[in-house]
Amino acid sequence: MRRVLFLAITLILILAVNLAAKVGGGDVTMKNSFGNTVFSHDIHTQKNLSCQSCHPEPYLTAEKHQAITMKQMEQGKSCGLCHDGKQAFTVKGSCNVCHKR
Repeated sequence: MRRVLFLAITLILILAVNLAAKVGGGDVTMKNSFGNTVFSHDIHTQKNLSCQSCHPEPYLTAEKHQAITMKQMEQGKSCGLCHDGKQAFTVKGSCNVCHKR
């Protein structure tokens, strides 16, 4: 009886740890000529965004990523969809927040 109880508690703990595990894809570095952009999944998931908030629209996977211009972002595409100055900091004039040299 103790062995069954021990196994049940162990399985419950393993399940709980797996469910509580952090969700996210880690950091993604996008290379570009004006300073690589590092996207942090951790920062975004800490803000209670689910994967479905961004995937598959407006973002695909890193392998299917398509380059986008800052002008397009300022028009609300890609990062600019949320980074509009209302939902999150604006992409206009916030260069050093995302682009690191």
